[in-house]
Amino acid sequence: MKRKPLVALVADRKQLGLHPFHCVGEKYITAVVEGAGCLAMLIPALGELQDFDSILDLVDGFLFTGSVSMVDPARYRGPSLPEGQQLDTARDQTAMPLMERAIRRGIPVFAICRGFQEMNVVHGGSLLQKVHETEGKMDHREDGSASLEVQYGPAHPVRFTEGGLIERTSGFMEYKVNSIHNQGVDRLGDGLVAEAVAPDGLVEAFSVKDAKAFTLAVQWHPEWKFADNPLSVSLFQAFGEDCRRYQASRE
Repeated sequence: MKRKPLVALVADRKQLGLHPFHCVGEKYITAVVEGAGCLAMLIPALGELQDFDSILDLVDGFLFTGSVSMVDPARYRGPSLPEGQQLDTARDQTAMPLMERAIRRGIPVFAICRGFQEMNVVHGGSLLQKVHETEGKMDHREDGSASLEVQYGPAHPVRFTEGGLIERTSGFMEYKVNSIHNQGVDRLGDGLVAEAVAPDGLVEAFSVKDAKAFTLAVQWHPEWKFADNPLSVSLFQAFGEDCRRYQASRE
């Protein structure tokens, strides 16, 4: 029997007690398995200790997840992170080279939250450290004291680019999404095309111009209870279908 497409998710490196662990949130894994209809494989954040090309040869797609950590500002010549924000340079050293090579190879890529920010930096873009302190921008952070249902509930609308990947995939021109981030796009990277914009003008999604496969980055969290959200269902289904197409093209 033909196997399902294999989707790789790069882990975060976290210190749990005295030892480092490599972790991926279950909600992302579930969205790959149930939403995209694919197998999930977790890639430890070991950088070049594992051969990137061998990983790329194995997989049919990548999902780059959100995280509590931030992309190292040194990668986009930004200021030091504000106090209280975390780095994960091991993930930077693993996810970003894999992302760049996957896009170049034409492997389907879906990037969420931190993954969205990674993709912008991979393409030479820069990030705002504190969107809520930027003139003209809204506060895109969640209420940390609220329940998860409230934190991940619809927060503000985004307007999709007419004829863009999201509009073509979902049929929606506007949708209310959740908002759980304090960083955001400052300068959009080279070759990236805005797919969704918040009411304050902040880019909330983009695709890669002339990409060979499904290549989409979103700032919100479509993985959260994806099955109850028509937009999320359409995005994960489209990603899964392109992983199947890529798998078939290799066979």
